[in-house]
Amino acid sequence: MSTAQSGSSNKNKSKQQRGGFVLGLIVGLLLGLAVALGVALYIAKVPIPFIDKVPQRTAEQDAAEAQRNKNWDPNAPLAGKAGVKASGVVSGAPAPAAPAQVAAPASTAPAVAPPAPSASAAAPKAADKAPEKAADKAADKKAEAKAAAASAAAAAADPNLYFVQAGAYVKNEDAEQQRARLALLGFSAKVMEKEQSGRTVFRVRIGPIDSRDEAEGLQRKIEAAGIEANLVGVKR
Repeated sequence: MSTAQSGSSNKNKSKQQRGGFVLGLIVGLLLGLAVALGVALYIAKVPIPFIDKVPQRTAEQDAAEAQRNKNWDPNAPLAGKAGVKASGVVSGAPAPAAPAQVAAPASTAPAVAPPAPSASAAAPKAADKAPEKAADKAADKKAEAKAAAASAAAAAADPNLYFVQAGAYVKNEDAEQQRARLALLGFSAKVMEKEQSGRTVFRVRIGPIDSRDEAEGLQRKIEAAGIEANLVGVKR
C-alpha cells in the first residue's frame, strides 16, 4: 500500500516539474519579446548620426534656388565696391550738361578669353614625341643607307651612266627655253654643248643617273608631262 502511494506522488511531482518548466519558458519568451520591442522603439526615436542633422529641403526652397540659377549673372562678381558695374564702366556723378547715360546690360560685357596653356603643360607632350621623332630619324637613316647600298651595287653591275635627253638644238637660246620649261615642271636639266658633224649642238639633258631603271622612270615622267625624251647611255 505504501509503495503505490509513493509511486503516485512521484508522478505528481514530475507533472508539476514539467508544468513549471513550460510556464517558465513561456514567461521567458514573453519577457524577451517585450525587451526586443522596447529596444526597437528606443532605436526608432534616437536620431541617426550624419542623416538627421541634414535639414530637409522643401519644394519652395528648390523652386527659389532654380530661379536664382536661372537669373545668375557671370559678370556680377566683377563689380567692385568702388561702383564698378558689370559692363566695366565706373559709375560716377554725371556732369550737369551731359545727358544721362544708360549703363549697358551685363550680358554685353566683353568675354574673357580662356587662359593660354602653360609651357609646363606642353612640355610633357613634347617629351612624349621626342622618342618617336628619334625613331623616325633612325628609320630614315636606315632607308637612306639601304638605298645607297642598292645604288652602289647597281653601279658596280652596270658599266654605263644614263642621261635623259629632252632635245638637241642648233641654237643655245632654244636649248635654254627647253631647260626653263623643264624647270617649271620640276625637272633640273642642263644644257650640254658638243661638236657633231662639224656643227655645234646644244643638248638638254638630265643626269647622270647610275641606275637604268631610275633613268627609265624619269623618262616616263617627262613624257607624261608632254615632252619628248630619250634615254642615252654613256660608258663610265
